[in-house]
This record gives sequence, C-alpha cells and structure tokens, in this order.
Amino acid sequence: MELNLKDMHTKDFFYDLPKELIAQTPLEPRDSSRLMVLDKQNGEIRHAHFRDIVDFLNPGDCLVLNDSRVLPARLYGIKEGTGAKVEFLLLTQREQNIWEVLCGPGKRAKPGTRFTFGGGLLKAEVLEIVEDGNRLVRFSCDGNFFHILDQIGQMPLPHYITKHLEDNERYQTVYSREIGSAAAPTAGLHFTPELLDRVREKGVKVEFVTLHVGLGTFRPVSADKITDHKMHSEHYYLPKITADAILETKATGGKVISVGTTSCRTLESVYAKEGCIRESEGWTDIFIYPGFQFKVLDGLITNFHLPESTLIMLVSALAGYDHIMNAYRTAVAEKYRFFSFGDAMLIY
Repeated sequence: MELNLKDMHTKDFFYDLPKELIAQTPLEPRDSSRLMVLDKQNGEIRHAHFRDIVDFLNPGDCLVLNDSRVLPARLYGIKEGTGAKVEFLLLTQREQNIWEVLCGPGKRAKPGTRFTFGGGLLKAEVLEIVEDGNRLVRFSCDGNFFHILDQIGQMPLPHYITKHLEDNERYQTVYSREIGSAAAPTAGLHFTPELLDRVREKGVKVEFVTLHVGLGTFRPVSADKITDHKMHSEHYYLPKITADAILETKATGGKVISVGTTSCRTLESVYAKEGCIRESEGWTDIFIYPGFQFKVLDGLITNFHLPESTLIMLVSALAGYDHIMNAYRTAVAEKYRFFSFGDAMLIY
C-alpha cells in the first residue's frame, strides 16, 4: 500500500498482534533475544540474535546510547486526614522538590491536599493542577529523596506487562546512570557489558546521550490525522564527547546508529535546534513520522512498538512505511516477542 504523506491517518499504522506475543518477562541472558535486521533501502529482512549485532556494525561506526536511569516512580500512599488510598506516578522534576505527577484517583488530589508514603518516610502536598490533569507536587522527607524512592517506590512498568518483575535492574540498561526517566529506553536492555566490549573491540565508538523518557512518548495517538497529534516535551543532553564522536564518524564515512528512539530523537532534535551537531541541552517535543528528513541518523536499534504509536511512525520514517509494515507482519508470523521486554530490530 502506498501511503499518502499528506493524508496520514493513525489507523494506517495499525497491525494485528496476538496477545501471547507481548513479552511479559525479560530473557536471560540479555543478549539472547532475537534480532530482525531490516535493510532500509530494499526492505530485505534477515533473522539473527542480538548477540550477533557486532556482525552488522563496521569499524568507524558510532553507537549512541541513552544513559538515562528509570526512577522507581510509582508510589502508593494515603491522604492525610481520611486515609484514602492514592497512587502517584512521577513524571518530570520541575524544581528540586517539585515534581509533575500523574495521580489516581485524581479527585483526591486537589490543590492543598497532603499525602504520605512509606509510612511517613515521604510526604507530599499538591500545589496545582496542570495540563492533562497532572499535578505539581512538593515532596518533603528526612534524608535523600532518591534514596527513599529506592526504598518505597516501584518500577513503572507499562500497562501491558502484568507479571511481577523479580529484579528491578532488569528494567534498567547496564549503562544507566542519569536518574530521571519514567520508563526505560528499552532498546538498550539487550546489551551486556561483554557485548559492549566486543562492539568497542571491533572499532565501533560507543557514546552516550541523556534523554529522560516521559510517559508522553508512549501515550496513544488519539487524533485521527497524525499531524494533529501533539508530543510531550522531554529533557535531553548531548555532551561534547558524543558530538565530537559523531562528527568524526560522519567525516570518515562511518554510520551513526542510535540505540533506541530516544537517542534518535535527541540527535535529530539537536540538529533541528542548532543546525549542526554540538553539545546541547534542552527540551524536545519533536515528532518524527514519514516524510521526516533525517540529518544525523544512519541506522537504529529498536524494539517492536505498539500499533498506532508515535514510535512505529518514527521507524516508518526511517525505513519506509511499506518496509516497516511488512517487517511487523513478518515478526508476527515468525512469533517474535513484542514491546519493552521483547525482541529487537536493527534498521540499517
């Protein structure tokens, strides 16, 4: 089917996915997941395992990974005075002790309302209601906020994962270090330290950006026309060492491969803002869909995304709509594992 770029509809990005193909638990070891390799020029598909990723990279290439670390951002507490139960999901840190949070049930979180979590280890006061009904909340505690969060918070697993996660570190990449995400940059979950060493030994640069993943990235597209959809902003940082490595890669004919759509969005956002690749920090609400002209990216390592999501639109922009929809049909037929704990795809 030829997609009319001027009249793209959300329904164009639907595919039928049997529920049993949604991965509920991560595989062990991390790099044992399957890998679909998609040639973005001709749509050719090859099947491998993630540990084989080294075979598809060349000396002089540059892998760019997102080193953001997931907060145990789901909190269960009670309303002061009534003892009514409440759930908070931390979204974005606005100031030192002030966060934007998603509250449930929202009617219990009017401005001025106070809550306690972890038997009083953490307290919160709702300051105001902001866009989309989220709340701005001021937290207070004795001690380090993030240490307390590690004690009482739970990992904010996506709604389609219903099984309990035994080890919270399996929802973190092995290179995560900058705390701030509400969800994992899941393409990186497949890497082990040993596999990254093998990548470096081949002469491939391994560099990092930081984009703190917000839940807005994963919210369903409710607009009929995709151009009517508005992305939420996320904070990013591209360090000088990574910018220099990308420039060197481009100058010597290597390929820049993002690990995950978050790294992709960071690089393309910086180019759109700066007109080049250089050290940069800011907020991005970039929306990448077919017709987008990539300025930095040559390849992408990613997982298989939800139907009608902004992420399947992004990969369609890179590899071509027809190639992606065929690849997804093939993945279903071959019983690949889908979504956060699922298998991976290399678009190259």
